[in-house]
Amino acid sequence: MVQFGTGGWRAVIGDGFTKANIQLLAQGLVNKMKNEGVAGFGIVMGYDRRFLSKEAMQWAAEVFAAAQIKAYLINKSSPTPLVMYYVMKHGFPYGMMITASHNPAIYNGIKVFTAGGRDADEIQTKDIEDYIADIAPEEIGSMEYEKAREAGYIEEIYPLNEYLDNILASVDVEKIREAGLKVAVDPMYGVSETSLKTILMTARCEVATIHDRHDTLFGGKLPSPSAATLHSLQNYVVEKGYDIGIATDGDADRIGVIDDKGNFLHPNDILVLLYYYLVKFKGWRGPVVRNIATTHMLDKIAEEFGEKCYEVPVGFKHISAKMQETGAIIGGESSGGLTVRGHIKGKDGVYAAALLVEMLAVTGRKMSQIMEDIHAECGEIHMEERDYKFSQEKKQEIFKRLMEEKQIPEMEFEVDHISYLDGSKVYFSNGGWVIARFSGTEPLLRIFCEMPKAWQAVKVCGVYEEFLGLV
Repeated sequence: MVQFGTGGWRAVIGDGFTKANIQLLAQGLVNKMKNEGVAGFGIVMGYDRRFLSKEAMQWAAEVFAAAQIKAYLINKSSPTPLVMYYVMKHGFPYGMMITASHNPAIYNGIKVFTAGGRDADEIQTKDIEDYIADIAPEEIGSMEYEKAREAGYIEEIYPLNEYLDNILASVDVEKIREAGLKVAVDPMYGVSETSLKTILMTARCEVATIHDRHDTLFGGKLPSPSAATLHSLQNYVVEKGYDIGIATDGDADRIGVIDDKGNFLHPNDILVLLYYYLVKFKGWRGPVVRNIATTHMLDKIAEEFGEKCYEVPVGFKHISAKMQETGAIIGGESSGGLTVRGHIKGKDGVYAAALLVEMLAVTGRKMSQIMEDIHAECGEIHMEERDYKFSQEKKQEIFKRLMEEKQIPEMEFEVDHISYLDGSKVYFSNGGWVIARFSGTEPLLRIFCEMPKAWQAVKVCGVYEEFLGLV
């Protein structure tokens, strides 16, 4: 069965992620495109370095070819934002990326993009699921790959330069060249190495790369840039005296950063840094958009500069939609994805990396110093986040208590109000908050808490653990 979550369809390879299901999804999208009258525009597809990604792209393309819908295939493993950029730039109605992003190596999946290079929203993905439900196995067409190429229904392309030139045109390359920065890069065995090295070396940075080989097991680690997975990059930055360490997840739409002192910067901090930089140093005006589990420090910066912060549910499609609606200059989420006004309508770790390097060059300050400046101007808040695995029975019990019965534990902090926009989020009168929600991409319950003091955040998480029977 093919079911979409907040980040596309993801499944365990050989279990749900099979040739049959890949081609079933492709046929569903074929039928949708035909009914919408957009089949003549074709579709663009890309793939990452995961096991079976290239083959999966080709299997899907064979279905489109059988339906006489031309498939433009990016013929080397590439960043997800490249596909989104190409869909936007060349006016495709749909695009597909074979990736499970930051999920464990046993997973693979497919992200679907719609007109403008946006992540398919719930309405679009539900529509695809409905089309899939109406398909009988014998209806799925397939044209052998080489025959499809010869017939002109499959064309292999490699538009990386177009994407990179767009990024280089949007940052101050001359300022970066003058700064002579040293940058350490960790692609986490994923697809960003060529893109990041090309941009950074064009701007005359000194670049060193670790974990750049092709490894479908991602070195035995989760291909997600976090404090737990970036120890090697931290050590490299400190030992070699680099200005910044930059890591991207498996498909390069998320970013992780190590500062000049070797500290891991939480994705929340990256968002805060970039919003501050854009409004204070580049003089941009406009609000910011964050999801419901992302730092309220963005609210503080927005208030400091006379702007507004908008809160949306988890799922980058909500961020990009609210950015378009409000003219926000930046939007992002605590899991490491962000985008900036004027760029693509989705997450882009490569672009974010280029903008962070520009920030160091333009300000002439270390990453750690800029963060100290922000705390001096806007104050400081502390986040605690925890993940929990559960059985199906436990999930039903937690969902019932939180979302149906709307229970919350007794806490020593005064509650201002509660939101059920996405999970159960409690807002405290002291400006803090706590949210408990189920992940849309992994079988996890996530609890995030942000409070004026670190011990307060830890305490609230502990109260929730006991209340929900998670310990």
